[in-house]
Amino acid sequence: MLLYHFSEEPDIQTFVPRRAEQVDASYEVVWAIDEQHAVNYFFPRECPRIIYRKSETMSDEDRVRFFSDTTADTVIVTENAWWDRMNETVLYRYAFKAANFELYDEIAGYYIAKTTVEPIDVEPVGNLVKQIMKQGVELRFTPSLVPLREKILNSTIDDFSMIRLRNAKGMPEAAASPTSGNN
Repeated sequence: MLLYHFSEEPDIQTFVPRRAEQVDASYEVVWAIDEQHAVNYFFPRECPRIIYRKSETMSDEDRVRFFSDTTADTVIVTENAWWDRMNETVLYRYAFKAANFELYDEIAGYYIAKTTVEPIDVEPVGNLVKQIMKQGVELRFTPSLVPLREKILNSTIDDFSMIRLRNAKGMPEAAASPTSGNN
């Protein structure tokens, strides 16, 4: 199994652990993502987005509410203001051997390494919107992610990620902390 890291930098030779707000501040990590969740990172680094997936534990009411108008099992929503950046950004996918990492969050597909790691491969992702569509997910654009955030957090959806919400239009600072997984 391979794990991935996405960056707008094309020539990273080594990934050195650094502090991250999502984990215990007493140690530093290198982040990676599994293949299933890699599409969550086909975005410019600072782009706010909400990803949600169907699951067996969600209510029938929420299945209808969030998925009745799509055949996709995964929906990714970002803001209209990011359209140009989505089309202009060149993103690179770095691949790693999974043996160098430990599972951090199964629902989000996050893995961490507490030591420096070297990629075994790097390649450009290509047109981000096209690559997202190739994954069979539904990509949506909206003026603001704030209403969707509230709906997801007050639903039975338990497979979701909310990434870079601090950059979302109108997001209250207290509500912009990283969120994923079981609510």
